Amino acid sequence: TMASQGPRAPLEFGGPLAPGAAALMLLLPATMFHLLLVARSGPARLLGPPPYLPGLEELWSPRALLLWFAWLGLQAALYLLPAHKVAEGQELKDKSRLQYPINGFQALVLTALLLGLGVLAGLPLDALPEMLLPLAFAATLIAFIFSLLLYLKSQVAPASALAPGGNSGNPIYDFFMGRELNPRIHFLDFKYFCELRPGLIGWVLINLALLMQEAELRGSPSLAMWLVNGFQLLYVGDALWYEEAVLTTMDITHDGFGFMLVFGDLAWVPFTYSLQAQFLLHHPQALGLPMASAICLINAVGYYIFRGANSQKNTFRKNPSDPRVADLKTISTATGRQLLVSGWWGMVRHPNYLGDLIMALAWSLPCGASHLLPYFYLLYFTALLVHREARDERQCLQKYGLAWREYCQCVPYRIVPYIY
Repeated sequence: TMASQGPRAPLEFGGPLAPGAAALMLLLPATMFHLLLVARSGPARLLGPPPYLPGLEELWSPRALLLWFAWLGLQAALYLLPAHKVAEGQELKDKSRLQYPINGFQALVLTALLLGLGVLAGLPLDALPEMLLPLAFAATLIAFIFSLLLYLKSQVAPASALAPGGNSGNPIYDFFMGRELNPRIHFLDFKYFCELRPGLIGWVLINLALLMQEAELRGSPSLAMWLVNGFQLLYVGDALWYEEAVLTTMDITHDGFGFMLVFGDLAWVPFTYSLQAQFLLHHPQALGLPMASAICLINAVGYYIFRGANSQKNTFRKNPSDPRVADLKTISTATGRQLLVSGWWGMVRHPNYLGDLIMALAWSLPCGASHLLPYFYLLYFTALLVHREARDERQCLQKYGLAWREYCQCVPYRIVPYIY
């Protein structure tokens, strides 16, 4: 089966013989629980032991598991609703293209309407923050079981359906990376569904629940809490509005669907990305209007770069002769593709990452400067993007060869102009 794969993809995390994948399967959930415990503790120390270790009775809750299944069921039902547009994915090894419904934003709006009606009918949304630990435990449990089912499913998948990097023959490594590229049952594509729906929409839902609990505790939500909720809702709304763009990302085109992405989508995103709002509930911050305005400006700059760069790339990919991108300078590659060397992509090689990091800073600033904890997302995201950027570079060099070297000479900086 390996012969039909073409060149082998470079293996991540030290490859199947290194303990990297196995260590990460323990380290990622442990980090998530550490953050959840520390955010609600008085000292809120990022570095240092958690205030206590919860027992199984505090983590295990059938109600939390039931809530998770209900949430996944709701999002799956919204995914299967008729979409105003169905997009085609990239060409696969067997020359076919998969179909994907573009209705993520519709799912976000309908979820908001249903939750609004639920709250009016007495749904205790502000009780959600008290359940974060058992909900995170249920999500971790679901991630392990789901990844195991995906691994078993991949054993009967044809060789052409396997991912470039997740079929090393080492079961632990392959379980972590994901063997099958696009596991699906009929129209429900598991990777595409999990990538943007349950976790991202769950993240803004947790943020909203934290805002509601703060309002109950202190009479009204703080300005800092409003900013964190607003900025992150804009980010999630943007991701779902431009959902089709995810079809060209490495997660969809290259990575298998295994524990790394399953846990990331279902547990890591909603429970660690809501860290700033969790912190603010337990550690209120006084935020004046001048400072709030400055933070809004930082977020706006980050969003402007992020959206501008992504839109420019997507417009160019769809139609290089579009008037908005027709006058941009390009380098021709041996594959027939063109590389942009002006506009946003002439400033740095990954301007979208730069915008992402500026926004991450803006999300953390409302939490003040007394604790490192709210800046965890910024630190983690910097490490993630530097690692992802190195992967991108390797793949682009493999794919475009000399043209990529020429591009790197034209655009020397990777993420931050004149710095990195």
